[in-house]
Amino acid sequence: MDFNLPPELVAYLAELDSFIEAKIKPLEQRDDNMRYFDHRREYERTDWDAGGLPKKEWEELLGQARKLADEAGHLRYAWPPEMGGKGGSNLDMAVIREHLAARGLGLHNDLQNEHSIVGNNPFILMFKEFATNAQYERDGANLLAGKMRTGFGLTEPQHGSDATWMDTTAVRQDKDGQPGWLIQGEKMWTTGMHVATHVMVFARTSGKDGDATGITCFIVPADTPGVKVEEYLWTFNMPTDHPRVSFTEVWVPEDSYWGQIDRGLGLGQSFVHQNRIRQAASSLGAAVYCIEESVKYARQRKPFGKPLADNQAIQWPLVELATQCEMLRWLIRKTAWDMDHMEHKEIERQISDKVSMCNYWANRLVCEAADRAMQVHGGIGYSRHKPFEHIYRHHRRYRITEGAEEIQIRKVAAFLFGFLGPKKKVYAELGL
Repeated sequence: MDFNLPPELVAYLAELDSFIEAKIKPLEQRDDNMRYFDHRREYERTDWDAGGLPKKEWEELLGQARKLADEAGHLRYAWPPEMGGKGGSNLDMAVIREHLAARGLGLHNDLQNEHSIVGNNPFILMFKEFATNAQYERDGANLLAGKMRTGFGLTEPQHGSDATWMDTTAVRQDKDGQPGWLIQGEKMWTTGMHVATHVMVFARTSGKDGDATGITCFIVPADTPGVKVEEYLWTFNMPTDHPRVSFTEVWVPEDSYWGQIDRGLGLGQSFVHQNRIRQAASSLGAAVYCIEESVKYARQRKPFGKPLADNQAIQWPLVELATQCEMLRWLIRKTAWDMDHMEHKEIERQISDKVSMCNYWANRLVCEAADRAMQVHGGIGYSRHKPFEHIYRHHRRYRITEGAEEIQIRKVAAFLFGFLGPKKKVYAELGL
């Protein structure tokens, strides 16, 4: 087995570093843009008088960075070549996202809003896998030009991880002689609705509560009559763009769904698997950053006349964290490699448990690493003059979003005990 990264990927990491120093860092330093990354970051990013939404100036700065990255050929790295990208693999993206996160806070990569000079956009691959030819003709140009921005509406006020119990419904209804669907319901945490052009709405179209089938994924223009942002939820990590959205008698034409009628949860799984493995890599990178910064500080700080690093009480917790990072890195890369070597729709059936292992453990690990970094740095570590509180506040949400860690652990257990996955057939043959 060869554990070396492909030489072209190693070279690309160096290319990204050079691009950051040449193009992104100067923009970051211009016009006091560091206010978005230093101790002022939460205050400066947030429009406190507009429901806690991100400030327009902050999002415009992110847009400038993405434009520079796009012009340099980095932003669409993971997109399929036929859609203007470089066909970056899941392994590539895992390595890249860890690398960028390990550089710390900056305009090159801001995980609070999934901004990065190498874009993570699973929506592109979903479009490629599930959109019809007619939908591609209708929406493809806008999507590739960045003019189609889509919110993800799965969670509801009364239902989170229990998605098969959703209350949102869609029923067939003609309008002016045209066949279509009438959608009723509410969604929570539909991130990005303040700039979204469309929203993916998962709705029950048949079956009963608890059925995995009978749910369809609709792509609804955000300006459709009946679509309303009811409120933006203020969170542990501000600014917020996570609203509760209502859908009241929202009518859409027949061809407004992706994939197959009643099989929409498969699209949701497609989205979360890509996001989970890449987000796990980002959490790993941020954890590595926290550990390395703590080691540097412990070598420099000299209370009682000797470096903090001389104390085993400082060394051992960081050793434990560094060991976990090293082991997790190889699980993430192996899982990403496996994802690249199977059909897209097979991931859920074959290695969904491995994706969950990577994700829930990485999200715990980064929170532990940020907390330990605060402790090693003492009072200054607790302050906003260091990035650790921001890292903790951001990554803490990932222990809940994209599948709470308890749900992901349950998925691992189902594969381990043969209730799902490859072992299911084995235990069935044993009569168990």
